[in-house]
Amino acid sequence: MTIKLTDVAKKAGVSPTTVSRVINNYGSLSQKTIDKVHQAMEELNYVPNSLARSLQGKGTQLIGLIFPSISNPFYGELVEKIEENLFNKDYKVILCDSARDTEKERSYLRMLIGNKVDGVITGSHNLGIKEYENVSLPIVSFDRYLGDTVPIVGSDNFLGGQLATQALIDAGCQNIAIFSGKNDSMSPTNRRVDGYKMAISKADLCEHTFHFPSPTSPIVKSSEIKQILEEHDFDGIFCTDDLTAILTIQQLEKLNLNVPKDVKVIGYDGTQFIQNYYPHLATVAQPIDEYANLLVELLLEKIKHPEKELKNFELPVKVIKSSTL
Repeated sequence: MTIKLTDVAKKAGVSPTTVSRVINNYGSLSQKTIDKVHQAMEELNYVPNSLARSLQGKGTQLIGLIFPSISNPFYGELVEKIEENLFNKDYKVILCDSARDTEKERSYLRMLIGNKVDGVITGSHNLGIKEYENVSLPIVSFDRYLGDTVPIVGSDNFLGGQLATQALIDAGCQNIAIFSGKNDSMSPTNRRVDGYKMAISKADLCEHTFHFPSPTSPIVKSSEIKQILEEHDFDGIFCTDDLTAILTIQQLEKLNLNVPKDVKVIGYDGTQFIQNYYPHLATVAQPIDEYANLLVELLLEKIKHPEKELKNFELPVKVIKSSTL
């Protein structure tokens, strides 16, 4: 049986109009009346219709999140922090896993528009989705250019690439490789590669750049890493994400190469998961808490003032030195 607004009104002993005013926080009502309505709603397990609210010109208090895969510790922790932040501000989220699939992301974007969400935070890295340029919803992007009017929050990827490479150079490495994600012009990891190249150039060393297409299973990536390591003699490796760094260390150990004595390795992301379970991994840590706070702050500002132009932010990163360096 579907519980209706009139059922709440009957149980609370008030008119349906009063229930509506309580739900929409409209007009002057006594605290006693408000408490009676809330108690009736709770006892009947009545949930106000968000879509109906949107049709009345009110917000649904729903935010769409589009991210590649929360199985990745970095995205998992970022989404968790965003959700917690939004919940504390009385917003609920609809989480969409784009799985690096362009058509899937398009479908989810259309679904979010259809559900009248108040705004969208997206961190997906699929390319060629023109719909973002024509969506009237407030949108904030994590580490990805979607259009001139969409503010971006991300790390200083170029600096991060420089810092990681310089840490290897300072540790005495002279033959340094970089293992990165797919090579496309809009991938944020490319700025990390640029930072690597700058540091290598300044040190008058030779570049050794390797890209792994996405998505790639850990088994396939491990096999490719193994082949690279068998064919080259590196003394330092910068991986543009921590999971690749862990796979690299595993393959080095299988080849009887000691980390860090024979080869030094540094990753990128520095999630709490990595720091808890792989504390020996040197990495470039991204400020996940600050990302979440700023993404939410910018989106809520965009919701309140749709025409306001908001600037982009590149937050600083830091090197966490450990026993792989």
